[in-house]
Amino acid sequence: MRRKTFDIILASGGLVVTVVLLVAGALLMWGYHFANSNVHDQLAEQQIFFPAKGSPALAPATIGPYLDKYAGQQLLTGAQAKAYADHFIGVHVQEIAGGKTYAQVSTALQKDPNNATLKAQQQSLFQGQTLRGLLLEAYGFWKMGQIALLASISSFVLAGVMLILSIFGFWHLSKVGDTDEVFVTQKQSSLKPAMA
Repeated sequence: MRRKTFDIILASGGLVVTVVLLVAGALLMWGYHFANSNVHDQLAEQQIFFPAKGSPALAPATIGPYLDKYAGQQLLTGAQAKAYADHFIGVHVQEIAGGKTYAQVSTALQKDPNNATLKAQQQSLFQGQTLRGLLLEAYGFWKMGQIALLASISSFVLAGVMLILSIFGFWHLSKVGDTDEVFVTQKQSSLKPAMA
């Protein structure tokens, strides 16, 4: 195979890969912006705020170390949603029925349907676990957006590398002779002097 043909194939293939990586990077960046803005907007509508700095709600060792950095802020990001769900709602839900879940309390209530304490616990657990689940879902969606951002940046960097390699390929093409071969085997190279 002629060296020029080989270089044209490789350099052109590099340009195609560059375009594919740029398109992938743009789509991933769009996915990141969509996920990030969607989570932000939906959380903003809920008007959830972390307890203020120095609040007794942040005093317990199971809450304070995780939420102090967000004290007084509005809950707007996936990271904040996870912290609030796990270290505020989650802690309070654990306290409602001595660590029992909604399903456990509901089963107990079916056996004793007139128990007012179990009814109140069931309702509180349902509300708390539902809100916690919704916040964790927002966190998951936000996290997927963060992964899309990293993948987008990687695609753009790889596109840049491929573009540089393709440019070098076309530059090298101008340095190659018209009769140069790519893969010259030992047998072919030994025949050339004999034929001359």
